[in-house]
Amino acid sequence: MRLSTSAIAFCAGLLVSQWATADELPQRWVSAGGALSEWVSALGAESKLVGVDTTSQHPASLKALPSIGYQRQLSAEGVLSLRPQVLVGTEEMGPPPVLSQIRSAGVRVELFSAQADLPTLHGTLQHLGLLLDRKDQAEQLFQGYQQQLEQQRAWVGQAQKQQAAPGVLLVLGHAGGKPLIAGKDTAADWLLQQAGGRNLATHSGYKPFSVEALAGLNPQVLVFSDRSLTGDVARAALFKENPVLASTAAAKSGRVVELDPTLLVGGLGPRLPDSLKHLATAFYPQATPAQ
Repeated sequence: MRLSTSAIAFCAGLLVSQWATADELPQRWVSAGGALSEWVSALGAESKLVGVDTTSQHPASLKALPSIGYQRQLSAEGVLSLRPQVLVGTEEMGPPPVLSQIRSAGVRVELFSAQADLPTLHGTLQHLGLLLDRKDQAEQLFQGYQQQLEQQRAWVGQAQKQQAAPGVLLVLGHAGGKPLIAGKDTAADWLLQQAGGRNLATHSGYKPFSVEALAGLNPQVLVFSDRSLTGDVARAALFKENPVLASTAAAKSGRVVELDPTLLVGGLGPRLPDSLKHLATAFYPQATPAQ
């Protein structure tokens, strides 16, 4: 729904008056992106959040906040109704005309990269640290994160001395429907590599695969994420709608692993190191679990 000119003017007046009172840091935040929302919470600033998008599911307390809808399909009316001082999101956030409306209403829009790598994460945390006046805490979070990844990398290195890296596919679906396969330059590919898997998909981004292509790849491990179902129900729906997957080596040997789809949104989030341990254990079942 589009805002009327008078409604935008009214919201803009409220927001400009808020900023004019003092040169202060924003206190009313709206976040569109699961990883960003999680980092705001990890930095001890969850109380500043007045609204989040549907991908912001962790910590569970965020579910009690007003929703602004899906990050790629925001409405100016929904965001501005929460009287935010700042809207944070990645370049996945949109659509662009809506962001322009929100900026025109006086809201500060801060865009972050969703690129899945450590330098990008470092920049994200530094930026959030400045906006929240928690630079030292942000740096400590990054250093701890980096240390966890180094420990994980060392564990994978030891495991690979006993077992070759397994061929893996990560499929992203909705109620078991035709899935998208995670390729290069995605958070999913980063996860698979860090956990010691060999991503069999060589394309970039997320793309649908034909039945013939899926059968030809024949992954040793299948990782699946469903955006509406979980657990055994999601697994059953995936194989029912895509029977070719049931004939893969992964399905026949029972090496099918579920992954929370919110981990794949908005760049590297704080829960990823624990998820890496879970994946790595599935990839290298004979190795001693990482501590």
